[in-house]
Amino acid sequence: MAEDGKHVKIIIGLFVFAAILLGRIFYIQMVDGSYAEGAVRNAMVYEPINPTRGIIYDRNGTILVGNKVAYDIMVTPHEVQAFDTLALADALGLEPEFIREKMDEFNRNRSSIGFNSVVLLKGMSAEDYVRFEEVRYKFPGIKGQVRSIREYPVNAGGNLLGYVSEVDPAYIARHPEYKVGDEAGKTGIEAAREVDLRGEKGYHIYLRNAHNQIESAYKNGAEDKAAVPGKDIVTTIDATLQQYGQELMKDKAGSIVAIEPATGEILAMVSSPGIDVSQLAEIGKYYNELSTDPYKPMFNRAVQSSYPPGSVFKLVNGLIGLEEGVLTPDTKYGCDRGYSYGNGKKLGCHGHRSPINLEEAVMMSCNGYFCHVLKTILENKKYATTEEAFDKWNAYAHSFGFGEKLGSDFPSELGGNIPTSAYYNKVYGKGRWRFSTILSISIGQGEVGLTPLHIANLCATVANRGYYIIPHIIKASEGVEIDPKYYEKHYTMVSPEQFNKVVGGMWRAVNSGYGSVGTASIAAVPGLDICGKTGTAQNPRGDDNSVFICFAPKDNPKIAVAAYVENGGFGARFGAPIASLMVEKYLNGSIEGAARKDLEKRMMTTSLMHKVKKN
Repeated sequence: MAEDGKHVKIIIGLFVFAAILLGRIFYIQMVDGSYAEGAVRNAMVYEPINPTRGIIYDRNGTILVGNKVAYDIMVTPHEVQAFDTLALADALGLEPEFIREKMDEFNRNRSSIGFNSVVLLKGMSAEDYVRFEEVRYKFPGIKGQVRSIREYPVNAGGNLLGYVSEVDPAYIARHPEYKVGDEAGKTGIEAAREVDLRGEKGYHIYLRNAHNQIESAYKNGAEDKAAVPGKDIVTTIDATLQQYGQELMKDKAGSIVAIEPATGEILAMVSSPGIDVSQLAEIGKYYNELSTDPYKPMFNRAVQSSYPPGSVFKLVNGLIGLEEGVLTPDTKYGCDRGYSYGNGKKLGCHGHRSPINLEEAVMMSCNGYFCHVLKTILENKKYATTEEAFDKWNAYAHSFGFGEKLGSDFPSELGGNIPTSAYYNKVYGKGRWRFSTILSISIGQGEVGLTPLHIANLCATVANRGYYIIPHIIKASEGVEIDPKYYEKHYTMVSPEQFNKVVGGMWRAVNSGYGSVGTASIAAVPGLDICGKTGTAQNPRGDDNSVFICFAPKDNPKIAVAAYVENGGFGARFGAPIASLMVEKYLNGSIEGAARKDLEKRMMTTSLMHKVKKN
């Protein structure tokens, strides 16, 4: 009887266990659908839909970067079946060996590729794509893909716009939201505004059968997600002016930067030699050529080159002297073809009448005068030591935005260099240096280094009579905000009323008439009231660099320009003509008069590249 009872208990236990099991199965299948859904999910295939990248416009609505259709052939190795290699090669216009090599590569990496699709052929013609689509059914696992790629309707600003290319493992490591095969902006505006331009991916969902073959759309596409196009970007660039600047700088090394003083908006930023937009469209094809070119066309000189500014920096020393009270507009200094110091040493200057006052010194770009000015600044009796006076000078210079990045929205900006007393103490010893040790900074040489963007911003600051708005290249537009700092005025430590005392000299430098003592009369344009300052910057690697800044009109200025031409010689030789032509083109729309047209032709046809040292 005991045994029978034991058997009964076992049987009852089995029935209870079976009931629980059946109940659980019923619950899973009939009540809780998550397991069934999970099984379906395991059979789902997500096919990404790439968004259309945002369009880039100039300030007037001209398209700088748009999109066009491109055709690719994709392979999903797990879905590929045996196929006729010769027939596929004929359909795609390829060599059979190319297809065999690619398929061998895909098979070797089959496990890492998984169920993803990889590119067999990128950027095929529309005709070849149509021909393939007609026979695609013969090649399971091989399909076409239509996507958009960048196109450039206007040849304006290759270095400025930047390029888009496929992301590499290093990029993905920094940006895990990107996957193999994705593209991203790598330089220029494309990189700086990648988050806005890229848009959001979408996807189609398909179901896969037990043989890993696509059978149908999941829920008839009800859970597909549409791609969200990238946001359009409006730049501050004037495409016509940008193109014109590129023509003026053809076969020359250097940069042009043009700014609207009242807003800080960059109207043109030319780096020469630069990247042609036709090369941007096929950057993969040209990358090696561009990256190994000894003239560095991928290097944006406007923001990445720190140059000695030369005589344009005299304006800064003059303004500091006025604010410090060691200089007045009527202060006169003599100049006997330079400034003599030390034991028979002399910093040279060109011949002109002497003595002269501040306005005349700006007009004539007198080296001797501004040596005297810096001497009075550094030997100002209200400071206990030269070092203390120099620290104040350094603070003034930094208030102009020098010695640091301006904070523009353009990537890769350099800060340039403004020397410090700590630097001179290290080089010469504390208390062992004075004005005569560092007098070269009085004329923008020595340890002073500025980018062309800094130099153009100096011009905008003078045009505004004492303040600047950080130069920037993106305008606020629908769906796109810009940092509030690009609306703020940054005042220098020099009082606004001091600036007109040098502006008069800048006006006379340009408008005193041909054959006069003004250093920039070649830049004069009737009716435009251009104010300018020449600079001739010493270059240890060859001929001097030609520098010129100008703004116009004198009152309520609309444009400020800096032209920096490597190996161009005197400021009036290339810098002044190029910058003034930019002003005339922007304000008048065209170049008028035989003399100005001849000047334009000379700038566009003269090559200086034979003088430029290869890196």
